[in-house]
Amino acid sequence: MIKIFSSILMAFSLSPIWPLGPNPLPGDPFVIVNKSNNELALISENRVQTVVSVGTGKTEEMTPEGLFTVTVKAKNPYYRRSDIPGGDPKNPLGSRWIGFDARETDGRIYGIHGTNQPASVGKYVSQGCIRTQNEVITSLFPLIPLGTKILVTSSNKSFEALAKESGAIK
Repeated sequence: MIKIFSSILMAFSLSPIWPLGPNPLPGDPFVIVNKSNNELALISENRVQTVVSVGTGKTEEMTPEGLFTVTVKAKNPYYRRSDIPGGDPKNPLGSRWIGFDARETDGRIYGIHGTNQPASVGKYVSQGCIRTQNEVITSLFPLIPLGTKILVTSSNKSFEALAKESGAIK
């Protein structure tokens, strides 16, 4: 019985319909962050739904590039580094946290989040996270479920071209 279950599980994990596969499926939510212009696009229902300005790492290597998976979401996240509770105006993480598994982390190190410094959005200022306006992250938060794929790149290609290459758009 265990052998049969293992075979079925292995078949599904190799299947293109397996939800935890390496690439997004057409129509599924997909996030692309382009560090070359500090913009984030939400791809859903086979098209670019919205594009917003973001802030990324002070240096090119601080915000990791690659295809990652959303593993943690939090409203009013706690800022561990300086022991600042969620909702506190001094909290640099703002109103929402969408963490992803970059550099073999668990989603609590790298993420997309709001900010208490709105003038920093659009600039190269962070320690590696991707920051955006609190209003923006609050509106994106319910549209990006756990398991969503996030592509972080530096590219001169359009968001539509990047989404097609990644399989998120047919």
